[in-house]
Amino acid sequence: MANILVVDDEVGIRELLSEILTDEGHTVRLAQSATAAREVRARERPDLVLLDIWMPDIDGISLLKEWATNGALTMPVVMMSGHATIDTAVEATRIGAMDFLEKPIALQKLLGAVKRALRSGEMRQEPRLTLASLGRAPAVMEARKRLAQLANASAPLLLRGESGAMPELYARELQRANTPWVGAGKALSEAPQEILAQAAGGIIFIDELANLSKSQQRNLTFLLARAERSQIRYVSFSSEDPRRLIEERGFDADLLARLSELVLGLPALRDFAQEIPELASTLLVQLVETRFCPPRVFSTAALNALRQYEWPRNLEELQQAVKSAGLAALEEEISAADIERVLMRPASRPAGIGVPLDLPLREARDVFERAYFEHHLARDPSISRLAERSGLERTHLYRKLKALGIPLGRKEE
Repeated sequence: MANILVVDDEVGIRELLSEILTDEGHTVRLAQSATAAREVRARERPDLVLLDIWMPDIDGISLLKEWATNGALTMPVVMMSGHATIDTAVEATRIGAMDFLEKPIALQKLLGAVKRALRSGEMRQEPRLTLASLGRAPAVMEARKRLAQLANASAPLLLRGESGAMPELYARELQRANTPWVGAGKALSEAPQEILAQAAGGIIFIDELANLSKSQQRNLTFLLARAERSQIRYVSFSSEDPRRLIEERGFDADLLARLSELVLGLPALRDFAQEIPELASTLLVQLVETRFCPPRVFSTAALNALRQYEWPRNLEELQQAVKSAGLAALEEEISAADIERVLMRPASRPAGIGVPLDLPLREARDVFERAYFEHHLARDPSISRLAERSGLERTHLYRKLKALGIPLGRKEE
């Protein structure tokens, strides 16, 4: 049986749900507020959360969004409310809620929702990264704002970016709640009419146009001609220059023009490099929570090594590196040496990194100081010893590292 967390500020509802679910054989934990629920979630991973929307401290939607952002949404969540609107239910589903129950909750509806949610939780293997997980870096926030502007358009959208940019994360932002999503790579080899039926009212996503064969391109042309009638939105991605895609890859020029009615560029990982330590930590937490790897944390030196690496294959390479380090590290704390082994080459920059001399003096000094501190932290993460080597008072050193955006891990001594 499952461990279920019930979060509701009304004591009568908490006790009623607890009694029903206990009679069904489940173990039930109760929380009277979002703050209490957050504390329970920090200590353990429930198999299911029943979460009220309207609470006195923090509303359930905000808590759900917080869990989704920091990697803690590794269990199914069913929202509950007696006053929610359709828009609220849609928003909850978009963030990651599995279901929505309207109060007063009928017994059969409760048990049905719990059964479906637990079944979906059992099927979850590896957590899915979302665009919200990428943090609030300006490059990512700008892309999200532009996607929000394009959400109501029906014209085909071409996403352009470097290999490994994980375009599906961005394309998923355009998917409305409870609408179909069809990944069209393999599906385009099948009967186009079947794809139309599967995707009606939703999105057909084509990941990397350069990989489409001639027959797949013909099927895609057939589908595009029926886009308006089927109310299907086409979102595709290419890491190739359009001219090269046509001239060297032999891609159909007319088809590319149809797919490019709207175009949006995606940021490379280096465009939000300051988010890499937090993003890597979020990915690792998700892997641990879903038992993909044993309990692991990154050392300060490991986070600095990840931040300094250039990531030529972008998000895909970072995600794979975190998985490999989580599984291959011999200790609970992942070291810089573990990261170097995963990346197949030293991740730290040489101490003599060049400073662009055409920068203003203050910016050039920041570049040098960041390289200086990252170099020494990669070799020895002790703040005390770094303070001694640099000749800085410890409090002043902490302020300087924070101002330079250099992450400090759990183990500083």
